[in-house]
Amino acid sequence: MEETKKVVEATASAPAVESAPKDNKPAFQSKNGNPGYEPHGNRSASRPGDRKFGNRTGRPGERRGGRGGFRREEDEYQDRVVDINRISRTEQGGKHIRFDALVVIGDGKGHYSFALCKSGEVPDAIKKSLTAAKKKLYSIHIAKGNTITHEVEGHFADTTVFLKPAPAGTGIVAGGAVRAILELAGIKNVYSKVHGSRTPINVIRATHAGLQSLKEYDKVMILRGLKTPEEIKAMHPAPKSAPKFAEKAQNANVQAVPAKEGAK
Repeated sequence: MEETKKVVEATASAPAVESAPKDNKPAFQSKNGNPGYEPHGNRSASRPGDRKFGNRTGRPGERRGGRGGFRREEDEYQDRVVDINRISRTEQGGKHIRFDALVVIGDGKGHYSFALCKSGEVPDAIKKSLTAAKKKLYSIHIAKGNTITHEVEGHFADTTVFLKPAPAGTGIVAGGAVRAILELAGIKNVYSKVHGSRTPINVIRATHAGLQSLKEYDKVMILRGLKTPEEIKAMHPAPKSAPKFAEKAQNANVQAVPAKEGAK
């Protein structure tokens, strides 16, 4: 009984703890006068470095995505999944199922590629196809009006793809795999027709064969001996901005020479 009385007396004689201010003003204040800033966070924060008052971005070293974190590299090539096929093979232990993904990529400036890869899961098959497509790129010449230079036919197996240039504003008159490879390559006005097998991979390979067989006007004229390389260069004069820079350089040299002679 005596011990309990001593404890009660000690607690009664202890100084009272100051209560928090009734007005809801923050306890910290920054140098700039921001009352809602806590430099080192507090225990009630959701994670270390969070600010009790403010946008909860935390200290600079603890912000998400800082200095190389969560930065996504921008890829210059656009990709499109043309077809996904399910492959089933019966084995002694049961069925073995896999998937193959046909992917086309391109930058819209005359460069494109395609690939067909297999995997046990669809996302893995798409990733493998994208990686394989980026290893080998093809290029074509885009004529004026964002079209091809002349009519052409591409053949692969039993598939034939016919391509014909179209005037500006026509668009891509094609469907399926042909449209995918033409759009990503940067061709915007063209007619097309597919004959024979319509298997997506065969259609893409036939379209690729047709695009690679396109010829440029300048090269054909030189091969036939109708024009010389000098005449072709004369048909495509250099831009006018180049001579201006040359004249400025010459004027600078002329002005610099008398100054050096006078100094001597």
